[in-house]
Amino acid sequence: MDLFFRTFGDGPPLIILHGLYGSSDNWVSIGRQLSENFKVYLLDQRNHGQSPHSPQHNYHLLKEDLHEFLDQQSIDKAIILGHSMGGKTAMFFAVDYPDRVNNLIIVDISPQSYKNTNSNQLNTHSTIINAMYNVDFTQVKNRRDVDTILSSSIPSKRVRQFLLKNVSRTKDNHFAWSLNLESISNELENIMYGLDTVKFKDGNGITGFPILFIKGEQSDYITTKDKKAIETIFPFAEIKTIPDAGHWLHAEQPELFLKTVQDFLTE
Repeated sequence: MDLFFRTFGDGPPLIILHGLYGSSDNWVSIGRQLSENFKVYLLDQRNHGQSPHSPQHNYHLLKEDLHEFLDQQSIDKAIILGHSMGGKTAMFFAVDYPDRVNNLIIVDISPQSYKNTNSNQLNTHSTIINAMYNVDFTQVKNRRDVDTILSSSIPSKRVRQFLLKNVSRTKDNHFAWSLNLESISNELENIMYGLDTVKFKDGNGITGFPILFIKGEQSDYITTKDKKAIETIFPFAEIKTIPDAGHWLHAEQPELFLKTVQDFLTE
């Protein structure tokens, strides 16, 4: 799949993968600042941003999309930074293609599955997707109308503003979701999928390159239980916490997030 991407700077390659409902556009500010020392590639993963749509959306395909991208760009090895769904893509890629990774940075996501029906994450995303489906674009005149409709189910203004970045104009000058909402909805359980820790026990963990997990202090995506899974799969991984930040910590605490990434890469 030919993924849409943006690139900034020059130097060792650093690839950034956005999360669910995100796009490369969300990472332009961080990418530009990191481009002082790296050639930064901001990718739109399939079914997001300006990349092609597909009925299938799972980590086998997402990691293969990334592998194909590296080959297309003649990148032998790269620093890979992934947030949320992008972090899962990065982990699956690193497990299958460790020789293509220089450093791995995982932002506020664990290797664990979030598929349990009692999972806060699964329930949250189900609510978001249902709210997005409830937007009748035939009745929408501007983005404020979309925000008003979403607000009945999604109280967080920050989350709504994030989702509104996916509203675009069609060729006939109407509004619509730019991401593939149908595929994301149908594949949500696969998006919640995780790595099987059993495969990595007894010294079979991934140890060939430096790994950093960055957690938002107020986020529940990395718990104490999740840290045990991280230690099993990535035995030498560092885990850093960004204070006063939730799941979108790179937007909530950009300076501290950037410093954490830069310190890790210059150690």
